[in-house]
Amino acid sequence: MTKTPALSYDDILLLPQYSDIRSRSEIDIGASLGKDVNLSLPILSSPMDTISEGEMAHVMHAMGGSAVIHRYNTIEQQAHLIAGAQDSIPGAAVGVKGDYLERASAAFESGASFICVDVAHGHHILMKEALCELRQLVGDNYHIMAGNIATLEGVNDLSDWGADSVRCNIGGGSICSTRIQTGHGVPGLQTIAECAQTDRDVKIIADGGIRNSGDIVKALALGADAVMIGSLLAGTAESPGKLLEDGDGHKWKIYRGMASKEAQMDWKGKYSSFEGVSSRVPFKGSAADILEDLERGIRSGLSYSGARTVPEFQSKSQFMVQTSAGLAESRTHIYSRKWT
Repeated sequence: MTKTPALSYDDILLLPQYSDIRSRSEIDIGASLGKDVNLSLPILSSPMDTISEGEMAHVMHAMGGSAVIHRYNTIEQQAHLIAGAQDSIPGAAVGVKGDYLERASAAFESGASFICVDVAHGHHILMKEALCELRQLVGDNYHIMAGNIATLEGVNDLSDWGADSVRCNIGGGSICSTRIQTGHGVPGLQTIAECAQTDRDVKIIADGGIRNSGDIVKALALGADAVMIGSLLAGTAESPGKLLEDGDGHKWKIYRGMASKEAQMDWKGKYSSFEGVSSRVPFKGSAADILEDLERGIRSGLSYSGARTVPEFQSKSQFMVQTSAGLAESRTHIYSRKWT
């Protein structure tokens, strides 16, 4: 049992440093994930049926990121979404059982820029077997993303089995209940810090628990190459699903974890172990506006450390652990004041 406290995003603050950056336009926040997967905005949208389909793929591409088209549909439906993603080039999710090779082949033929092997517990024998078979299917020059894992051993093994990038985090998402249902997981920032210690040629994707641009900046500082987000894009015009409205004019959309009862019933007609929930989120307007705000925050974050690129930022960033009082001070606490 480890005696070292494990860190979440709220547990740290990055130290401001001297900067000679005169304009945020000098800062390059791009990320190369390898094998022709290049992002000018280091953000991917999560492969969920309430997040990533054709419209989200288009806006993610336009903003410099990428979408991962979810796998909770037929092979033909997924291939159609990929091929018709309005001139963008999204990735495509597959599982590790059943039709995953046929699904991967169809996605590859439809023009997906990468394959994402998408399972809740990626450090598993089925992942090992799937990665070996997928690598034989698509060859050595095509990008394979895989996950999720939460340990250095996990990222090393997935890399050795054939993954070019690995989604790191288990149980930290806003609609994920894995830690509650199973008792397993590692706090999100600790996961990134440990996985980034890998000596393999593999890219780290911080996936789960990202709530704002400050969390993205912290993840990048501790070694992530890019982040994957779901809840931040939920309820946008480009997210799948009907826009609902109540009698008072409030608008919302459904956002659900893919391991929730509701998602499993729609997908498989039954559910087994459920490790997610379904909720409704207020309508947020265009995802482009959210992504623009995130980009501004990331650029500002690098400027506070005087860094012009993410690798430079990672080499020079410093952080301190804050107390609960420090966290309270960090927030916009005017709303908690009592006025007389």
